[in-house]
Amino acid sequence: MKIFAKIRFYWGAFTISTIVAVIMIPLMMILPKFKGDILHYFNRAILFFMNARVKVYGKRDNSVDLCLINHQGIMDIVALEASENIHLRWVAKKELFDATWFGNVLRYGDMIEVDRDSKAGLIKLIKDVKDTIENKDRVVAIFPEGTRAKGQALLQFKAGTQIVANKLKLKVQPIVIVGSKYVLNEHIKTGHSGTIEVHYLESIDVVNSSKEWYKNIYSTMQEYIDKIEKDKSIYR
Repeated sequence: MKIFAKIRFYWGAFTISTIVAVIMIPLMMILPKFKGDILHYFNRAILFFMNARVKVYGKRDNSVDLCLINHQGIMDIVALEASENIHLRWVAKKELFDATWFGNVLRYGDMIEVDRDSKAGLIKLIKDVKDTIENKDRVVAIFPEGTRAKGQALLQFKAGTQIVANKLKLKVQPIVIVGSKYVLNEHIKTGHSGTIEVHYLESIDVVNSSKEWYKNIYSTMQEYIDKIEKDKSIYR
């Protein structure tokens, strides 16, 4: 079974790389006005060729400015883009923008680049998020953990996300994604056919919430993940 899981991983990696490099990037360059639709459609194609599915629970609040999402791997992005109908503006670290293929997806998709090693990075992030909301009519999507978790336990949330939300007085919605690491595990290089679940939790308005709203969202997301993990109804 392990050998098939390894084969499925490399098939998944090949599928993602090929669709991104050969189809998505050229189309986004040629048809920039349709880049959101291109992302949705071809991320669905990726899931199809990997024999994976997305199941959505709850609904996105149409009035939110910022989505906070737990992060286990690239399939989080694939699943959310495949299941959504709005053009999200992802926040990604500078290193990803420098990557050969995926960097072009981020650039041509007009995503937000953040330099975590720069003192000016947070100021730029605040300006970019503000510009997104006021001028681009897009919802910002961010992984508050800042990097991929190896297991179901959330990593500590970075302070920058909280600062941005407080400064701009945003309305935020937490999103829990489970099963993505089962479909494609980049840490141990295994892949499986399976279902990725996207759970939209209750949104909050930072202005009308307690000062502990960020910690409360962390706790709520972790409790939700633990409950699903205990149930074991995901991953298949």
